[in-house]
Amino acid sequence: MSFASLNDDDGNEALAEINMVPLIDVMLVLLVIFIVTAPLLTHAVKVDLPKASSAANLTRPDNVQLAIDGAGQVYWNGEVVAASLLDQKLRAAAALSPQPELHLRAERSTPYEKVADVMSASARAGLTRIAFVTNPVMDPSRAM
Repeated sequence: MSFASLNDDDGNEALAEINMVPLIDVMLVLLVIFIVTAPLLTHAVKVDLPKASSAANLTRPDNVQLAIDGAGQVYWNGEVVAASLLDQKLRAAAALSPQPELHLRAERSTPYEKVADVMSASARAGLTRIAFVTNPVMDPSRAM
């Protein structure tokens, strides 16, 4: 160990030893604190709770697959639908309980006007849950 001295001979030398005694003292104090407090953290109040059996009542709403191709033709769950029948089907779907989700698929070349018309018709019918379905594209520059 090196001790301080009054000689100027060793004034520029670096101290190469770390004093471990204070570090060990701190570690032992922390160990004692954790030993004392650990039993206090596991203390729990024993309560006799009543037993009940129940099952969650999950009613999943159906979904309606509504597709629009590039020519503006509308498909209801895969079947071609005329514009006059579309309003009736949308009103019938809106009257169901729970209300189904409308999954809207539009081809890339579909005019926006046709998509907006279908969305406004479904809103007028009372459908409030509309989702757009797209194909995910993996972009290597955005990969995590």
